[in-house]
Amino acid sequence: MAFGRIRNNKRPSSSSNSYLSTITTVVFIGLCVLGVWMLTSDSNLVVAPKATTHASTTVTHDESNDLTTLNKSNEKINSGTFEDNPGDLPEDALKTGESQKSQEEQKISDQSSTKDYSKESNVGVSYQHIAERKDSTQENEPKNDGTGSKAKEKEPDDESAQSLGGKDSEREKQKERQEQVSEESTLTEKQNIQQSVVLDQDSNKPKQQEQVVESKDGDQQNASDQSNEEATQKYDNQQALEDDQQQDREQQKADNQQTVENQLDQEQQKSINQQQTVEEQQQQDEKPITFSDETKSDPSKQDSSEDSDAKQEKEDTSKQDKPKDQQQENEAAKQGDPEQETEGNTQTKDSTGSTDDKSKESNSLPNSGIPKESNESKRSWSTQAAHSNDEKQRRKENVKGQVEESLYGYTWKLCNVTASYDYIPCLDNVKALQRLRSTKHFEHRERHCPEDPPTCLVPIPQGYKKPVQWPQSRDKIWFHNVPHTELAKVKGHQNWVKVSGEFLTFPGGGTQFIHGALHYIDFIEKTVPGIKWGKHTRVVLDVGCGVASFGGFLFDRDVHTMSFAPKDEHEAQVQFALERGIPAISAVMGSQRLPFPSRVFDAVHCARCRVPWHAEGGRLLLELNRVLRPGGHFIWSATPVYQKLKEDMDIWEAMSALTASMCWKLEKKEKDPINKIGAAIFRKPTNNECYDKRKENKPPMCKADDDPDAAWYVPLQACMHRVPTDESARGSKWPIRWAKRLQAPPYWLNRTQMGIYGKPAPDDFEKDYEHWQDVMNKSYLNGLGISWSNVRNVMDMRAVYGGFAAALKDLKIWVLNVVNVNSPDTLPIIFERGLFGIYHDWCESFSTYPRTYDLLHADHLFSKLKERCKLMPVMAEIDRIVRPGGKLIVRDESSAIGEVENLLKSLHWEVHLAFSKDEEGILSATKSDWRPTYDP
Repeated sequence: MAFGRIRNNKRPSSSSNSYLSTITTVVFIGLCVLGVWMLTSDSNLVVAPKATTHASTTVTHDESNDLTTLNKSNEKINSGTFEDNPGDLPEDALKTGESQKSQEEQKISDQSSTKDYSKESNVGVSYQHIAERKDSTQENEPKNDGTGSKAKEKEPDDESAQSLGGKDSEREKQKERQEQVSEESTLTEKQNIQQSVVLDQDSNKPKQQEQVVESKDGDQQNASDQSNEEATQKYDNQQALEDDQQQDREQQKADNQQTVENQLDQEQQKSINQQQTVEEQQQQDEKPITFSDETKSDPSKQDSSEDSDAKQEKEDTSKQDKPKDQQQENEAAKQGDPEQETEGNTQTKDSTGSTDDKSKESNSLPNSGIPKESNESKRSWSTQAAHSNDEKQRRKENVKGQVEESLYGYTWKLCNVTASYDYIPCLDNVKALQRLRSTKHFEHRERHCPEDPPTCLVPIPQGYKKPVQWPQSRDKIWFHNVPHTELAKVKGHQNWVKVSGEFLTFPGGGTQFIHGALHYIDFIEKTVPGIKWGKHTRVVLDVGCGVASFGGFLFDRDVHTMSFAPKDEHEAQVQFALERGIPAISAVMGSQRLPFPSRVFDAVHCARCRVPWHAEGGRLLLELNRVLRPGGHFIWSATPVYQKLKEDMDIWEAMSALTASMCWKLEKKEKDPINKIGAAIFRKPTNNECYDKRKENKPPMCKADDDPDAAWYVPLQACMHRVPTDESARGSKWPIRWAKRLQAPPYWLNRTQMGIYGKPAPDDFEKDYEHWQDVMNKSYLNGLGISWSNVRNVMDMRAVYGGFAAALKDLKIWVLNVVNVNSPDTLPIIFERGLFGIYHDWCESFSTYPRTYDLLHADHLFSKLKERCKLMPVMAEIDRIVRPGGKLIVRDESSAIGEVENLLKSLHWEVHLAFSKDEEGILSATKSDWRPTYDP
């Protein structure tokens, strides 16, 4: 249906300009009356005049759109009477099968409307004149066939040609231009009148139309009928369009509501994650809250979730009223937000992962297999910090109220230190070493951690390569991974290490076994058969280990050896050991106790370890007595055993007297004909009879209140602790044989003692073992994307009973179990199982070289650690320890998982998995070779 009828080029002519003026004066009053009637009947009866000449095309183009624009304005005003009017809909929303105008014509009409409003002052032609012209053109007026805007654009050109053929006088052209200007002014006046009348008649327009129609004559009645019919049809079409739009909006709203309901958990999780870390920092003095507790304690979070749903619904509804381009721009803006992008990635991993991954991980979460740690049970377990109440204060007060930083708020830089890519913060603290008053007891080789833990990153050596796999790594490593040659020059003739092209090779020798470690190991067992490697003797401490070939080849005898040596002139000897895949730490026999509990090692070995055992009343040998299990062996292979030099003989005499006063029994002293060395093997007593029969109390027995298990920054004491005699006491019996001891609860675990997880201690132990077996089989071995054949050196950063390490027994790996000094002291249980470990505080740096571990495992470490120190230095330490391409597995509260994930991403680690369920989460990530640009 057309909005107006196209007029032909025939116009009623006038004889002169005076005639036009007369007509204007006479019918001006009639203009108002007739205008009101025309407005109330149908505004669409008036049609725009066509162009008459080619010269007047621009003017008539504006004129032809005057009434079209006017009709559109009336439609907007009249639409206010309908309560379901959606407002100004997009132009493409009105395109139906009965559409009258194209999008291009609509834009032209909008421009013409702007021009018409600027001509309100040009009022000079009467409305009667326009009506007469309308009547005279109705006979010749062509019908609109609905062909669109192209047909309308062609007609003025044809009619202009006819006008030029029939009227060629200049006077007529001038007259027609004047008429056009007057008509434009009249149309503007008509529009103003029409708008004012329609505003008054919005509520009762149908009634007014009926009254006006009844008062008109026959011709007016026909015009009114035609107008009403057109208006009715137009109203019906518009109503249909509005109904369709309303239905579409309701359908879209329903779809959006369904989408919001489906993503409710996702939205709530996002809202909580955005506020979790800041709230936790504000509550560091209190127990970390869980998601449910947090929601209960803060009702505003529930309101926030509801507001989020309402806001989402509102946004979805409003999107229908916007053009598609605008919606795309909004979506692009959202996708460009880095923080929202991070949350979206996390949510995708958390909520939209595959069903198989969810089923695997859900079985591995702590709640599915083992209860949470019992607060009540903590009262029955002492901690290493409690044991070591005399430890030296090493750090400031716990940091509280720290402000959480965003994902991109962390700034990393390279460590600008002399040690460069071998930097160990607690052993390379130059300022602390300069303040030492004495180095007599090797204080300069002990731990001196910075007051503020470093947050810098250690550089990677140029040419670093993926480490050689075990067991080939025991024989050779990449030179560029540990680019040191001094040790090869000094100890090459003893078959410690040699340079072979791009490799460093290890013939398996040592100072005391230049023909190979295996022959030396067999020589020891042949000398004292009761040692029984791998059965009776399972856990060994190797003092002054060198490159740890002794411990490396003891793996062939199913023995775990904890090797240690200082960071001294034998550069990087411990780093060589770890690169080879052999357990080792940087430590020294100095002024403090070793970080191990008492009575835990089955044997202690020293091959030319350069330790003055007999000096100062034997204080260093007495430290070995503390950590050696009653009935365990001390294997000493050194020149005083087999050489006859005066110095060596003096040392032997002093050692013989000292060991006798300590009640150690010399089981055998033997010389190896192949290596041309000798070994003396001593055995610690299993009771106190010898101590009670000594004539002199030298070395003295320790006081009854001296805790033998205190080992964290505790000064050495030259005394001995009595052997436990109670059958239920730890150390009174030798552990059962390997590998039964791995699965059986220690005999000294009392059922009256509550375990870590709230059950009786033996039941707790068994439940922990079953739990980690289940986790390993259902999740870790296959569900985390880890190639375990490339994993050798593993650290459990927060071990409890050692269940994680026990579950990996059948793999060719070793696990260093770390018991935190503020956690229940379960390290003796770990040693009793035939595993090994160490005390440590993760608020400080660990005593190992950079790039020495393939995998770190942290079970509920960070949520507890963040109560005492910042996580950023801890993550820098993890980045220092792990090799490029190494892995990190984190199991913790969901809030801690999110914070760790942000830190790892800022370090350019690749996060493979971040999964949460029941307030618990798991994360798996891989370290990249990224390093920040050096900034001096």
